[in-house]
Amino acid sequence: MDKYTACVWPRLEPFLIGVLPATPPSKFSMHYLRKMACYVRTRDGCFPRLGWHMWRHIACGKLQLAEELAWLYFDTFDLLMPRSAEQRLEWAEALSQCHTPKELDRQRCNLSVDTRQFLLFLYLQQLNRISLRTSLIGEEWPSPRSRSPSSSSERDTKISSQNKNWDDQAHLTFIQTHLSELLELLVEPGQLSSSVQVLRDSQLTSEALESLSLLLEGSVSHSRTVHPIHKLLSRSPLQSQAGFSKLSRSYSLQQFQGFLHQALCLNPFGISTCSESGKRLAWALQEGTLKKAKIFRNTHMAPLGSRLLLMSQVCKQTLAKDSEKLNNANIKLHHCSEAFIYLLSPLRSVTLDRCRNSTVVLGPVGTSVHIQSCENVRVVCVAGRLTVGGSSHCTIHALTSTRPLLLPGNVSLTLGPFHTHYPTLEDHMASVGLAVVPNLWDQPLLFGAEGSATDTGCYRIQPPSEFYPLVIPFQMEGDNCEIPWGLPADYQKAVESREKTIEDWQKTVKEAHLHKVQRRQFQAIVEQKFHEWLLKTGQRQELDSLLPPALTPSTSVDHWPSSHTSNSGPTVLKEQPPEQAMGRAPTVC
Repeated sequence: MDKYTACVWPRLEPFLIGVLPATPPSKFSMHYLRKMACYVRTRDGCFPRLGWHMWRHIACGKLQLAEELAWLYFDTFDLLMPRSAEQRLEWAEALSQCHTPKELDRQRCNLSVDTRQFLLFLYLQQLNRISLRTSLIGEEWPSPRSRSPSSSSERDTKISSQNKNWDDQAHLTFIQTHLSELLELLVEPGQLSSSVQVLRDSQLTSEALESLSLLLEGSVSHSRTVHPIHKLLSRSPLQSQAGFSKLSRSYSLQQFQGFLHQALCLNPFGISTCSESGKRLAWALQEGTLKKAKIFRNTHMAPLGSRLLLMSQVCKQTLAKDSEKLNNANIKLHHCSEAFIYLLSPLRSVTLDRCRNSTVVLGPVGTSVHIQSCENVRVVCVAGRLTVGGSSHCTIHALTSTRPLLLPGNVSLTLGPFHTHYPTLEDHMASVGLAVVPNLWDQPLLFGAEGSATDTGCYRIQPPSEFYPLVIPFQMEGDNCEIPWGLPADYQKAVESREKTIEDWQKTVKEAHLHKVQRRQFQAIVEQKFHEWLLKTGQRQELDSLLPPALTPSTSVDHWPSSHTSNSGPTVLKEQPPEQAMGRAPTVC
């Protein structure tokens, strides 16, 4: 084998985090992106960096997008950029000081993005729009003949519940199929014919190649070292294969495209590889009809940005983990049912797919939390962005600096304020660059491909009368002992009112001066009513699952023990000797 054989694959995060899991605007077709590619090179403030002011002008004036939608795509692209936690905290602080729409717009105008990469990012939005009948970008689906007044909404709902963001085979196919058009967006306008076709002798500059590193990375001769595409081609033998000319300091577009077609392969750190050959975390056999959970990770070998943890079919279990092995990992929870899952580490992204009747509590998520096709799920999170599609009867308690994005197909969602804490919460938030303000949890944006939707019947804001803080029932080391930023005034007042009711009740009982037998009878009645309430509300299962498990200690750090029944105790996942983890009883408040 040639010493300098290159393997190139699509990067995970642009598809996983950057592509919105919904139908893109029709104006993101290649026809309009070609025009935009030419336009930005002739206007000040557009090239090589595109500022918010000019993007708004193009998006709203030329592409006829709503301003909220224009900002959504601009901000989503920025979420992908490798900014430090300090930079993101500074940006959040600047936004929190904007008290009027004019001040907010002025602050947004300080943000700019790489123009070439932004064009590629807009093209990627076509991933969830490809027709089942054709692979051509930009064609309408369904066809005009079969379109009915509700077909667009039905299509949006279907795509939001069956998106390809996690499908690494779809990523590869997309790049292979549309490589010529992706490269066309990077060439200079002078290298296009009058019919807007790429000339045979077109060249790709080194700057354009660097922009392509948003999408592609690779290695040489199966080396474990991963490089972005522009650094991978810094080696002379590979430069020659890719058509590099030392005289023009650029690449032959035709030869470079042929090189990529030969080198492209499936992402070795994608979900397919992780499921087949990732590190499988041992799971004790379960009795009865309970399904066997499947948990895989590649965090021991994957580079930053490709770290995955896949959890599937976790049923009737309580799982808890805080570990450095989760730090900056992309998490997918799939087909989990009647489970209570606590992942209390700083995370990169989280997707809940087809889960039901479960509670998921997350550590701070630096980019996005996406909930799709879920039913009766409670999610508690701090996140850069929250997205919900095709889900019903879910309750989300969130702290987010962006407006929650509600995609088509949602029914009876409830949005509430973030309402829990754990000892290292603030430290974890700082590590991923998430701040307390601004917090837009109660200002959702209803997504429509051509603009924000108007139907607000799919969600409601949780009334303070229904609000109760959540206690994380595990002992952990750290300083935080309360929600650092407090609760919104109405919700805090409701909590204080209940506390006052409890105090009054306790005072009434004390002043009743019951004798010993009466106290015993009264205690029995209270306990009976309490247990009836636990059974009626389903809280009994959650409390029972928190009992300490009686399991034989394992000698493997990666062994995640499972209870043999649904009420024999939680699986506490700690990076410490397993016998210590299993011997520590959780604190139930």
